[in-house]
Amino acid sequence: MLDKNMKPSGSAFSESRPDPVFALGRQLTIEYYDCHPDALLSKEAVEDTLLKAARDSGATIISSSFHKFEPQGVSGVVIIAESHFTVHAWPEHNYAAVDIFTCGDNINLDTAIHAMQEGFESGRVMISSDRNRGLLNPGGGDGGGTVSDTVRDRETLPISWKKAYDKNNPWGVLTSVDISGCDPEKIRDAGLIEQFVIELCERIEMRRFGECQVVHFGEDEKVAGYSMTQLIETSLISGHFANATNTAYLDIFSCKFYEPRDVAEFAMSFFKGDNYKMQIALRQ
Repeated sequence: MLDKNMKPSGSAFSESRPDPVFALGRQLTIEYYDCHPDALLSKEAVEDTLLKAARDSGATIISSSFHKFEPQGVSGVVIIAESHFTVHAWPEHNYAAVDIFTCGDNINLDTAIHAMQEGFESGRVMISSDRNRGLLNPGGGDGGGTVSDTVRDRETLPISWKKAYDKNNPWGVLTSVDISGCDPEKIRDAGLIEQFVIELCERIEMRRFGECQVVHFGEDEKVAGYSMTQLIETSLISGHFANATNTAYLDIFSCKFYEPRDVAEFAMSFFKGDNYKMQIALRQ
């Protein structure tokens, strides 16, 4: 893990290894956690960060291509003469995954890593992988294993919530979604909030029990706004809509599986938010 205040040394990630083979390239995967909420929302901001990192590290930039997903998320690549820098950003988790591949020795990887840490305003940085690629053994052989023993039998973590749910067999799923920059008229309308709950339950196939309760609280201006609760067959949907910040705070707890991202994206679309943050827990 990198310390946020640590200065690039030029050698922290370039220790010599007594490899008996020649490598065609070197690949690093870097995890940027606790990024600034705004640093990953803009395609231009993410692209500028990677271009600066490549430039400062001494790489020769050929071209770049970046794409912003709807409602949010950014993926992109900077092609360099030495290979590439790639990134995928999850603003809802304040997280960015970066891959640096180089087939030259002239790139200062310390500088690149720290430049992106600064650009993303990341509080935690981890080098999750540092590998030689394309090992050429003068004595013959590829120095590696087969697909079956290096990939198929390797234990991996689920990358879909449905797989994680099936693997862990939890009692339920809790999704907390914070939606910033909501349409003020929508979050100040009890009827629209109730309509949202009805449509959400239909979307994730949850059976409602009783009426949706939408009550306004306003004694403290900092938290004034509507609060909502809706019993469902498999547990509860609740939320608070803060007038002061035009932010919606939603919690969906169910012992029946639903797709968390569907909830977040539908809620953001309904309330016309600017962006969302999401936390998910499998409750045992």
